[in-house]
Amino acid sequence: MNLFSSSPSTSPNFTLFTSTQNPNNPSKFPFTVPLKTLHSPHSHPLLLPPLPSHDSSPAPLLQEYSHSSETSGEEEEDKRRVDEDIRTTKESLEELLVVRRPVMGVPSEEVGGASEIRDGGNVVEDPAAKALPIDAGLSKFAKKMPIFEPGRVASSSGEKPLVVNMDLALYKAKGLARNFQFEEAENILRKCIAYWPEDGRPYVALGKILSKQSKAKEARAVYEKGCQATQGENPYIWQCWAVLENKVGNIRRARELFDAATVADKKHIAAWHGWAVLELKVGNIKKARNLLGKGLKYSGGNEYVYQTLAMLEAKANRYEQARYLFRQATKCNSKSCASWLAWAQLEARQENNRAARRLFENAVQASPKNRFAWHVWGVFEANLGNVDQGRKLLKIGHRLNPRDPVLLQSLALLEFKYSTANLARVLFRRASELDPRHQPVWIAWGWMEWKEGNIVTARELYQKALSINTTSESAARCLQAWGVLEQRVGNLSAARRLFRSSLNVNSQSYVTWMTWASLEEDQGNSVRAEEIRDLYFQQRTEVVDDASWVTGVLDIIDPAIDSMKRLLNIDQSAYYKAKDSSRSAPGASGGGIEEDEVGTSATSDTGDDTDSGSGFDLDAFIRERLSVDTKKLDIQFGSSQTLVPKKIKSPRRIWRSGTKTAATSSKS
Repeated sequence: MNLFSSSPSTSPNFTLFTSTQNPNNPSKFPFTVPLKTLHSPHSHPLLLPPLPSHDSSPAPLLQEYSHSSETSGEEEEDKRRVDEDIRTTKESLEELLVVRRPVMGVPSEEVGGASEIRDGGNVVEDPAAKALPIDAGLSKFAKKMPIFEPGRVASSSGEKPLVVNMDLALYKAKGLARNFQFEEAENILRKCIAYWPEDGRPYVALGKILSKQSKAKEARAVYEKGCQATQGENPYIWQCWAVLENKVGNIRRARELFDAATVADKKHIAAWHGWAVLELKVGNIKKARNLLGKGLKYSGGNEYVYQTLAMLEAKANRYEQARYLFRQATKCNSKSCASWLAWAQLEARQENNRAARRLFENAVQASPKNRFAWHVWGVFEANLGNVDQGRKLLKIGHRLNPRDPVLLQSLALLEFKYSTANLARVLFRRASELDPRHQPVWIAWGWMEWKEGNIVTARELYQKALSINTTSESAARCLQAWGVLEQRVGNLSAARRLFRSSLNVNSQSYVTWMTWASLEEDQGNSVRAEEIRDLYFQQRTEVVDDASWVTGVLDIIDPAIDSMKRLLNIDQSAYYKAKDSSRSAPGASGGGIEEDEVGTSATSDTGDDTDSGSGFDLDAFIRERLSVDTKKLDIQFGSSQTLVPKKIKSPRRIWRSGTKTAATSSKS
């Protein structure tokens, strides 16, 4: 029976035969067998070793032998060798043709190991359970799969986590920064940068946190690293870096960075708007309008661009154009609280008090927790003489924003004017504890102490404000107020130095120039006073304004009105979020302002009536939307006994360090 052939051209398809050699026998059937390599130093790696032979012709692996008594010894030896080779071949085939059964996941401690299974109660070794290449690959792949755990950034295996972990980490860092837990937020963001260096969001978030802590150098390094990691293609990093440089006074560098942001993405509206605000700050009105026009051209309508253009028109006393632009801003985004507030202040300056109140109502409905809305509205009512209403609005704002020092500062000034100085001191102290680096709080507190006759305390408070920053606009106002104090007490040389230092910070302050001129005139130096006035007019920034630019801007605005909402839904910037075009304006339910209701024909209402005529119920609104009871607003401020301290702590005991500037080096 011929079963195999030793020919090199033998195919792995073999035919098994019965004992008969009849070619017509139908019992023949094909059977495919995978060959296993038998390693022999003299054989082909894919062939079985040939049997020894006495001639050069290929000898069959299996042939019929007769078992007669005439078989010679040589033939017996050959038969023995052939039988041994056949037995070896069968054992190899049996090893290859073993049928494996899948091994279930049984704990190793129950079966004695990963390579053992139970066979009828006996533990035996399973050769199939040994590690194969596919098993090793699956094991490696499984180790790379991180477990979804919110709050964890890195996986235990040390591999790169999923992107969703970065989203969760950024959200957590934002919450920590909001609670002034800057160190924990920085650690999380630096881990995000280490895992995802190509994503720009961690760089932006970390840079903003460092900027809040006045760590300009560290924030600049983070932004520079982010621009390199993203190959300069992320406009948000460029824009935030430009804002930082503008804040510290590097105007030329800020311009370059804003330009880089617009090159990275010409539709990045925040860069166009921030650049325009920078030019407005230095007096380049024409350049600012050009930049705002480009922002509208490339990005479509945006409430911040319209709002800035409207404020330019209001400053130029073109109120109808300003109202039109404010209306476009609120149409672009009906939830833009800043646009409603700016419009309301325009109407307040025009003494359209009823229209201003309705706009303030729209502002708080658009953003109920916005601290600026409650603050500006409260100051507006207080200036009209509605002290109780103003106090109520400021307290609501503080209840919704308990860590905002500005609300407490305005409330303290209100209490000082209409209540007691001791209550104002408590509020000032609380405001300074919330944000010790907020200069206006210290300046306002110093002004109050000066009015109360506490000159030494007022000087210490002014000095504390200047120790925070000597180059800001608040520092210029502080130096001017301190100069007035020294002038009133007779320290004229100190007052002159303080006025000069204030003008070194802000040379455009008309009040400071005229106050200094008045001082010289009171001392009989009329020639010197006239020189100071001439200096002001010579160095002031000339703002050349004309109405021709309005036509060009309106050509950009009007065709884009129909597609504004569609564009807003496509493109988003760091300054705004796209809103659903189906969302109605706050005035849709009866509390809003129609287009023809606010204008030159608006009725002037200078009375104390706090009713805007819109039917807006403030108490019901904050109770339903904010879960705040107006009757319990005074609880957080305590009773009158707890509000009035027994002894006011000296500012010297509050601060141990304070840097003296050149303007404050003189001793009174």
